[in-house]
Formats: sequence, structure tokens, C-alpha cells
Amino acid sequence: MKFLVLHGPNLNLLGSREPDVYGSTSLAEIDEALGMAAAEGGHAVDTFQSNHEGELIDKLQTGSTYDGVLINPGGFTHTSVALRDAVQAVSVPVVEVHLSNIYAREEFRQHSLVSAACLGVVSGFGAQSYLLGLQALIASKESK
Repeated sequence: MKFLVLHGPNLNLLGSREPDVYGSTSLAEIDEALGMAAAEGGHAVDTFQSNHEGELIDKLQTGSTYDGVLINPGGFTHTSVALRDAVQAVSVPVVEVHLSNIYAREEFRQHSLVSAACLGVVSGFGAQSYLLGLQALIASKESK
């Protein structure tokens, strides 16, 4: 199986941006860990990061060519109806992930417009959230 991993705005700054909130793991390290975890099960991942909503939507619209999508919408989680609509439009399972526990943060971060269109959400486990999300995607596909 092959999965698409989408990283939203400011995630390119991981490792240096607010490490007390987001940890010290870089985006490249997360992508490498995802690639290794996928390969262990005979799977693959393609990763993509953008600070631009339209680019994320364009890439997400290719999601149906994958077995599933892992998405960290970043700040668009709380603001983007268009990204939510794109998640709903793809015909494969989508898992939303967040490094921090969005429900323990500022009030405006505690609501996701994207979650209702997703298979599930993994939030609050740092870089491990991505790996847990990938495991969930794989398990959802293998159970069918």
C-alpha cells in the first residue's frame, strides 16, 4: 500500500519552532520515520508540505490514487472549510494528526473543521502522532 502524508503551514519549521509545544523533531526526521515505518510493513509514503491552502487542496485531490491520507492541516485545521471539503471529496480514508493536544490549547484551536470528514484523529503525542496515524490507516485498510 502507498499513503500520502500532507503537512500544513509552518510545519516546515518543526525542530526550531516552539519546541516546548511541538517538540524538537524536524519535519525531515518525521518524514524519514514514516518512510521507515511504512517500509517495515512493505508499504510506502509520499510526503508533501506547503504553507499554501490551495497547494494542499491540489495535492489532497490526488489522494484517491493512494490507499489513504495522513494530514496535519496545521492552522488550517481551525479555519479551512475548503480543506475540509477536499478531505471529504477523496475516496480513501484520511486520518488527521496533530503534534500537540489541540484540545488542551487555546480555545480557538480546540475545534477542527477537518475532523468530521476524517476516519479519525490522533493528537497530542508529538512526532509519534504521525506514526500512530499511519498505523491506523494501515489497520483500516488491512481490516477490509
